Amino acid sequence: MRGIVPGLLQTLDYARAIPAGAVRRGSITQDQAEERVAYLARRQANLRRETPPLIHAVLDESRIRRPVGGKSIMAAQPDELAAFVRTPNTVLQVAPYAIGEERAFDLPVNIIALPDRSLMSYAESAQQGHLERDSGAVPPILSGSSLRTAATEATASRSQGT
Repeated sequence: MRGIVPGLLQTLDYARAIPAGAVRRGSITQDQAEERVAYLARRQANLRRETPPLIHAVLDESRIRRPVGGKSIMAAQPDELAAFVRTPNTVLQVAPYAIGEERAFDLPVNIIALPDRSLMSYAESAQQGHLERDSGAVPPILSGSSLRTAATEATASRSQGT
């Protein structure tokens, strides 16, 4: 879902709040909601395996500010993000509102580095997902590094008081 913290970076309470909303709307059943949270918990466990994946996440500021699940859940989410960045295999940057139309993507894009160092990308919308297996198609996506640069520059200027 666009506009929320990505699943791998969510607290379990935050993760439970998302499908709970879908249950209230009648979009899914309670069993489906529990299945989604259990699946996410299994995916999150991969971050703690002996050889964890390398993750570089750039989140739009709106993703960490959108209220999900109430004040106590939102109060715990920054601690989860802080724990995420304390691990040696992760980088987290926030692209601030101030970058405006300079954001590189309208959809979340995941770049996947395989053990043979080839790259794949995955993007999804509410209706579908697309896995790009052609490593040659990934470098243009990496031009989104301008978003990473903008996030870094905005973070640096904020820390310097500019």
